[in-house]
Amino acid sequence: MTITITAFERSPDGGKGLARDMRVRWAFEEVGQPYEVRLVSFKAMKEPAHLALHPFGQIPTYEEGDLALFESGAIVFHIAERHAGLLPDDPNARARAITWMFAALNTMEPTIVDREVARLLEGDEIWYERRLCVVEERIRKRLSELSDRLGDADWLDGEFNAGDLLMVSVLLRLKGSGILDEYPNLSAYVARGEARPAYKRAFDAQLAVFITASNG
Repeated sequence: MTITITAFERSPDGGKGLARDMRVRWAFEEVGQPYEVRLVSFKAMKEPAHLALHPFGQIPTYEEGDLALFESGAIVFHIAERHAGLLPDDPNARARAITWMFAALNTMEPTIVDREVARLLEGDEIWYERRLCVVEERIRKRLSELSDRLGDADWLDGEFNAGDLLMVSVLLRLKGSGILDEYPNLSAYVARGEARPAYKRAFDAQLAVFITASNG
């Protein structure tokens, strides 16, 4: 049965692989499962047909027969549960991997996205510099904690799993900020994720959409 996900017709990330369909593409590539992509415009994302799939009018969505899912983390979890390669067989290791999935999306990502919101929407406010400083210190606190936990290991809990996939995806949002560079083991961790063949295939697929839209 054909699996279809949605992605931006014109991604605002500039082809950097930060749009959240990238996480889903990467998961599919890791488990070796084919999928199709339906591109949607910002206008279409707010229309009834898309809102029936995603009540908040965002991407990605996942469709397979009569199953429709939204939220990138939920979709990655579904893929990981259905196909071998992203969750360990051992029950305890599996539970820990799922814990890291939640940690990536609930503990790490909100503060990092808060920085993006401040930079994009609040730069003209008189309190912007102070707010940015506070947000970046919160990010550093979380990165320090994560750095201490990772130590000199390659991955968060043994072999690469869905927890690493989501954590690397989240940390990639800090590339170019200089903040991630303050934590060499985390920078190396992200680089290992980017070096995975499955990541490269997913990145190239998303970048191709951006290039096509830019040339169109």
